[in-house]
Amino acid sequence: MPQVLLIEDDTSVRDGMELVLRRHGYGVETAATGEEALALLAGERGAAVELAVLDLMLPGMDGFEVCRRIRARTATLPIIMLTARGDDEDIVTGLEAGADDYVVKPVTAPVLEARIRAALRRAEPAAGAGVGVGVGASGSAGTGTGAVAGRPDHGDRSEHGGLVIDRAGLTVTKHGTPVALPPTELRVLLELSAAPGRVLTREHLLASVWDHTFLGDSRLVDAAVGRLRAKIEDVPARPRYVQTVRGFGYRFGPL
Repeated sequence: MPQVLLIEDDTSVRDGMELVLRRHGYGVETAATGEEALALLAGERGAAVELAVLDLMLPGMDGFEVCRRIRARTATLPIIMLTARGDDEDIVTGLEAGADDYVVKPVTAPVLEARIRAALRRAEPAAGAGVGVGVGASGSAGTGTGAVAGRPDHGDRSEHGGLVIDRAGLTVTKHGTPVALPPTELRVLLELSAAPGRVLTREHLLASVWDHTFLGDSRLVDAAVGRLRAKIEDVPARPRYVQTVRGFGYRFGPL
């Protein structure tokens, strides 16, 4: 039974969402404030939490700061933020703070449950290992030549100018130092690096990483790429690895 932490200050909304999640087979922990949520995550009960649903508009510490503090503690916990309005600035700020996805309230039960299922799938190591392997199979990471494709080492491990991606072990190192990536950012990197030099559209990345074939929300992709660049690029404003192809999408390299 997946365990979800629901952080929502409105009692009626919180109770309704908890009932829906329990009916869909989830275990639910609840918190009415950010401070309560952080204390729960730091305790024994927090070890079982597999995903957080976080309202942005909380009393005291707001959801943006709660998201930042959760991300400072762990890179792996999926976070879906709830916003009461489709405010672009709130959404972008929340995604930049480390949220993996968002839904706008009032949210229907099928939409919320679908987003949770998709986020939990992204967090599964077995699923992450296969991301992108089928994209451009003839030019997958670890094959190819020169700086564009990277230098193959062995099996699913490839080196790209100091960045080493181990697809089997789901690890990334930069100049020998481990890089901690949340599941969403790791899956974006795996998807792009599977076909170095090939341009992948935002729609492709949404479908393959987020399962958002019905939304077309490029903000999710752009925010994840921005967070990824901050961790793997020497100068994020001048990326060598994850490059923007204006009007189309992103590509990995050439270096």
